[in-house]
Amino acid sequence: MALNSTPIPLLTPHKMGNFNLSHRVVLAPLTRNRSYNNIPQPHAILYYSQRSTNGGFLIAEATGVSTTAQGYPDTPGIWTKEQVEAWKPVVEAVHDKGGIFFCQLWHVGRVSSYGVTPGLDGMDWSPPRRLRTDEIPDIVNDFRLAARNAIEAGFDGVEIHGANGYLLDQFIKDQVNDRIDKYGGSLENRCRFPLEIVKAVVNEIGADKVGMRLSPYASYMEASESDPEALGIYMANAVNKFGILYLHVIEPRMIKINDKYETPHSLLPMRNAFKGTFIAAGGYNVDDGNKAIADNYSDLVAFGRLFLANPDLPRRFQLNAPLNKYNRDTFYIPDPVLGYTDYPFLEDINSS
Repeated sequence: MALNSTPIPLLTPHKMGNFNLSHRVVLAPLTRNRSYNNIPQPHAILYYSQRSTNGGFLIAEATGVSTTAQGYPDTPGIWTKEQVEAWKPVVEAVHDKGGIFFCQLWHVGRVSSYGVTPGLDGMDWSPPRRLRTDEIPDIVNDFRLAARNAIEAGFDGVEIHGANGYLLDQFIKDQVNDRIDKYGGSLENRCRFPLEIVKAVVNEIGADKVGMRLSPYASYMEASESDPEALGIYMANAVNKFGILYLHVIEPRMIKINDKYETPHSLLPMRNAFKGTFIAAGGYNVDDGNKAIADNYSDLVAFGRLFLANPDLPRRFQLNAPLNKYNRDTFYIPDPVLGYTDYPFLEDINSS
């Protein structure tokens, strides 16, 4: 397999704020359910190290900001000293390979169950309740402290998770937010809480270390929006005021229309509104990714399932090599090796 004589768009450098990225292939944040008792484990050191490259950008799996932020078993947190200490060798392993590593900060909101909330039993989804207005500052503070902890753990920055139907997305979207206080109703009101978090985190660790993930077009967990383009542009302009490093946005991917897949919406208006680095995500393959970069549709492209199954994904793109197939059955199991650190590298395949 010969190297491409001209670099493919995904493998060209990009300057993201103070970070010099050697390529544009980003490890998307991927929940893996292998952090027993919400503490990162030694097997995560190998997992993230395998996917690290010199000048590559990795976003850690969604990480809870408090005991009440959790929604799934064995997902990591970053609210205790023990968790911070457990993250340190994971971050160090990425840095040893020259990687840039951000921690995604997460609160699931109503997507929770009694089984993962301290003092409660059972695994049924818990009936949600509306957050009291006086509770909101405490959650803003949880994000602030989690961001501080992430920097203490050695992370280069944090990504605020405002997507996928979790707590912030539940406030942002008009089809799920039925509040009548200052956090409900108008677009400005619905975005108020997430922007309070952005402000607090920026003030704590600096705008140059803060990104945000959004999914205006998606309807995960029944969180949908009647005017996603207006929402996306509003949020892009709003976070510009804080000067954050990047926006990471989930693509409005194809829907089936008369047996044909079409993409009815585009992230371009959001991309054009946002002043920092723009990352697109959502079912990309190498051809889609190269086109997105070549067309200036996005600065970077995040890969999830492909990166999960191909620890050397940028190299495979470079060599136009075949990809390992991912096994969906092992995405969320607690096994420390199976479907986690046992996907082969190209060298392993070629030498066997």
